Amino acid sequence: MKIALMGYGKMGKKIEEIALKRGHEIVLKIDISNRATLTHEALKQADVVIEFSTPATVLENIQFCFEAGVPIVVGTTGWAPHVDEIKHACIKKAGTILYSSNFSIGVNILFALNKFLAHCMSAYEDYEISMYESHHTQKLDAPSGTAVSLANDANNILYKKDKWVTLKNGDPTHLGRNEFPVYYDREENVTGYHEVSYTSSIDKIKISHEAFNRDGFALGAVIGAEFVLDKKGIFTTEDLFKFNPSF
Repeated sequence: MKIALMGYGKMGKKIEEIALKRGHEIVLKIDISNRATLTHEALKQADVVIEFSTPATVLENIQFCFEAGVPIVVGTTGWAPHVDEIKHACIKKAGTILYSSNFSIGVNILFALNKFLAHCMSAYEDYEISMYESHHTQKLDAPSGTAVSLANDANNILYKKDKWVTLKNGDPTHLGRNEFPVYYDREENVTGYHEVSYTSSIDKIKISHEAFNRDGFALGAVIGAEFVLDKKGIFTTEDLFKFNPSF
């Protein structure tokens, strides 16, 4: 499989390493230094694009791939308000996109556990939900896309909560009755940590995921590229991993 990388920072380099180990070829490496010179013809060398750029460039990159007719796997976060717009464009252009807030296999298991736990806790009003995430200082969005996904999934299930609120860890907490907090930190040398807690006066239930390095994210993205090859339409990691139980 011939892969084009959009975004060639730490994640792009790790994706390249894993893709080569799995027998794939990197035919293009696009970043801020050469993005303006990219053409549709050049992009068509690739069978699939893996996109890990920035929130400021991701929408343009997605649209560019639709126009070139090349499937795209998107790992950049921070563009959630534009999902419907991108879905519409994908359908209009008969394109292909696989996107997720996190391609790590472990995090996608956490997504499934988060939904299951929210279903279990819905009947127990004494438990209050909270979330926490921590990332490296270069992480541009806060809370992380993964935390947003966790919060939205829980929010859609818990009958007594209808809104989550972003708070920097350590800041004063002022919440409405139907709100729950999503705390975040930005620290040196933290690849990624996410935690979901339910606390009552008698105990606490907690699930979490800690990434030790970027390998899991990169591997999931390459597996995603293998999955989406020769497909048409809109896909997420729920289609890829199928960890979610039926309720």
